[in-house]
Amino acid sequence: MATRRIISPRSPLGLSFRAIISRPYSSSSAAHHTVPLAFDHHEPPKGGHDHKDSPIIFMHGLFGSKKNNRSVSRVLARDLKRHVYTVDLRNHGETPHAPRHDYLAMADDVAGFIADHGLRDPTLIGHSMGAKTAMTLSLKEPSLIRDIVSVDNAPVDAILGTSFAHYIRGMRRIEEAGVTRQAEADKILQEYEPDVAIRQFLLGNLSRPPAEDGTVSPTHKFRVPLDVIARSLGHLGDFPYKDPGERRFEKPALFVRGSRSTYVPDEVVPLIGQFFPRFTLVDIDAGHWVISEKPEEFLRAVIEFLTPKE
Repeated sequence: MATRRIISPRSPLGLSFRAIISRPYSSSSAAHHTVPLAFDHHEPPKGGHDHKDSPIIFMHGLFGSKKNNRSVSRVLARDLKRHVYTVDLRNHGETPHAPRHDYLAMADDVAGFIADHGLRDPTLIGHSMGAKTAMTLSLKEPSLIRDIVSVDNAPVDAILGTSFAHYIRGMRRIEEAGVTRQAEADKILQEYEPDVAIRQFLLGNLSRPPAEDGTVSPTHKFRVPLDVIARSLGHLGDFPYKDPGERRFEKPALFVRGSRSTYVPDEVVPLIGQFFPRFTLVDIDAGHWVISEKPEEFLRAVIEFLTPKE
């Protein structure tokens, strides 16, 4: 069940929360190069938009990939008659690795993707890490973006839960063990995560890389560079922009929140309104994994938001 609310941005609660959580974003000044993003292209039925005109770019969360959102992307392409590009963000899936992993770098990668493919007025949809990437790019280069959908994240600094570091320890143990079957990897990961769905999600990053002689290695490795992600965890809860008086996205924005998630507490909603004054908030009865938990409710909210109004 989805609940739609339009919230005023003027509550003082947003400022107090911001004062508590803001801190310097130290990695924002580091020089970096963009990386080309691997992607899947979901085409609409014949008669839809041109593939360069108003496409949707869909971005996954930490440890995810373009495969996560395949089913909902097909529905969006069909029902909205728009082209949908699901991308692998840097250091994920089939996209190249890079030593820097923060939101300004990921936003620049997406801007590069838009330029490389000649896309015009795209909609950005992102979950979790992908949501902060979408928000960052919309504030950094608002003229590039038509509108955004942020799924269970907010434009604030927050401390990531310890579970992510815990997962990385388990994933490192799997690589050190030289496992040859996914069942072996799952057995190790059970010590770090009891939920089988989360384990399967993490183990979706396993692959058999090519050996030096050109054959496929019998042992599994993770596609995600664990050292890079481990070094970056301290900043993946951060948001690079602190002052909505300096940067604001004046176009439509939809924030989809899992009502059983802690990622978007009520006290940060006014700050969302300061950065995104034309935002709409939709609550869905789900945890952080809104899209996989309640795909029909998610699709209903997004399709309503993106359907042209008379």
